[in-house]
Amino acid sequence: MERVLLTSSGYSRLDQELRRLKSVERPSVIRAIADAREHGDLSENAEYHAAREQQSLIEGRIKELDNIMGRAEVVDVSKLGGPVKFGATVTLEDNDSGELRKYQIVHEAEADIASGRLNISSPLARELIGKEKDDDVEVMAPGGVKSFTVLEIRYI
Repeated sequence: MERVLLTSSGYSRLDQELRRLKSVERPSVIRAIADAREHGDLSENAEYHAAREQQSLIEGRIKELDNIMGRAEVVDVSKLGGPVKFGATVTLEDNDSGELRKYQIVHEAEADIASGRLNISSPLARELIGKEKDDDVEVMAPGGVKSFTVLEIRYI
């Protein structure tokens, strides 16, 4: 069974989501299904079908999170160092625009690009692995090749 490396904050976020799904969302959708059943004919009951679909989504996510959490290995990122690897927070400079970007390299289960958590399997993260400060990185983006310089690598 393949282990899933997670940061402590990522593990905490996933654990909170799992707890919320089990203690709030699951009971809520069960009540919605029961309420919809009381409206009679289930074959034409849109509320019932919507609630069953929501239940399916919730149960699927619970199963996915249970699987991830069961294989999780929490990494204390603060004890790491050196070139870019899992857990590194990397500050990059876009060599075309001069724009600064900061990403933490994380497992796909905790990735959220809007929050600066970059999936370790993404093209940019794969190019960053093993790089050091002042190294240049090129990655194919939807708009063409993008070039970055590694300005800082931190493990926090």
